[in-house]
Amino acid sequence: MTSLATIDLAGFRLGTPQRVDDLTVVPVFGPAYPGVLSPRDGVKLVRVDGYGTVVLRNPGSDGVAIVPLHVGYVQDGAQNHALCRSAFLAPGQEVRFADACCVQETTGGYLTERDQWFFTLPVELRARALELRGQGSYSKLWPTIQAFNRGHGLRSRGHLELMLAGKRAFLTQYRSRLELAPGQLGALFLMAGRLVGLEVAPNPAYFADVWPALVCFTYGPAAMRGRVTPAPAAPYEASTMDELVAARETQLRAELSRVRACVDEAGRAWADPDVTEEERYLDLRLSTVVGAGVAGQIVSDGTRPVYASLFARQMN
Repeated sequence: MTSLATIDLAGFRLGTPQRVDDLTVVPVFGPAYPGVLSPRDGVKLVRVDGYGTVVLRNPGSDGVAIVPLHVGYVQDGAQNHALCRSAFLAPGQEVRFADACCVQETTGGYLTERDQWFFTLPVELRARALELRGQGSYSKLWPTIQAFNRGHGLRSRGHLELMLAGKRAFLTQYRSRLELAPGQLGALFLMAGRLVGLEVAPNPAYFADVWPALVCFTYGPAAMRGRVTPAPAAPYEASTMDELVAARETQLRAELSRVRACVDEAGRAWADPDVTEEERYLDLRLSTVVGAGVAGQIVSDGTRPVYASLFARQMN
């Protein structure tokens, strides 16, 4: 890997692709960046201050936290919200996000699964959510959620839990059917022959925290919608173990070639985006990336990417 959307990916490498339904996930490995806490350790929900305002805190005494882009929180007794942007949380710092989105159009209908600590917005909602950062209207994402629900055959309401709770039993299968590899700190997400997401974390612990939310709730709904009954796999033509291994290696090379073609195409479609610096913490820079084919946010230290959450602006 060299670069995508102006991000220098020298030093990162791809692992063995995994495919379920129309979703192909390719592990990304690379050097860990020290001093960044995982979300479970460094990003704590303090409270929701009325509609559209979320307060987060880094409870640690050492280590900066990077808030995952488009993270959302399930509330018991309060409406659920998601953020439009990422941010830094210094040790002990509490930050008030006044531009959060309420993801429930009317009171009630709360998600009740107590083990769901956080989610991340479905990829179909992310471009619009990023556009809405800085705007204080709590209901600003409801029209997009309504269209999202209609596209999935659900009721036309601004209730994200119609998907996240109503289809959760199916969506969580992606977590068990797609394996998180040891040392993995990122992934490419491909659908319908194109790259739709690049996620890179500062370290494997960080990525392990966000992995269930990404694979189940960010990319899972789009994979579920595009799901088709796969054709039966052709058996390997092999009569010995060596021939079987050779046939498997040939298949993997073909799959990696397909992945590289998708990455090359994304390199063209995601080329020359606007990169706008939003925030600084010591040597770290948080920037928003917006191009004709890509959007998202990145954290970098000089030319080194520390965190990236990039996605295709159009899913169709």
